[in-house]
Amino acid sequence: MGVTSYTHETTTPVAPTRLFKALVVDSDNLIPKLMPQVKNIEAEGDGSIKKMNFVEGSPIKYLKHKIHVIDDKNLVTKYSMIEGDVLGDKLESISYDLKFEAHGNGGCVCKSITCCDII
Repeated sequence: MGVTSYTHETTTPVAPTRLFKALVVDSDNLIPKLMPQVKNIEAEGDGSIKKMNFVEGSPIKYLKHKIHVIDDKNLVTKYSMIEGDVLGDKLESISYDLKFEAHGNGGCVCKSITCCDII
């Protein structure tokens, strides 16, 4: 068992609060509209588990994410993919840490760290 991590930064002219709201807070509504292969997103239990269902015929049937943190004051979110076809038999989970920070003329930089827990 091991861990592989990947760090990435993306700069955009969109304000950090606006991007955070779209990609994190409103993602359940926005993602199915932007990605036609996503049928819907369902909240399970207390809402900390999100199941993303894909359209019939897609190579992926569904993904489940566990939301650990949504901090709209500091524009940070942390969540893990805990179930789904893309994990296969080699990955136990994939965790994501995202932070949106002000950058330049009203834009932002999105900093992400992705960690894969390998079986």
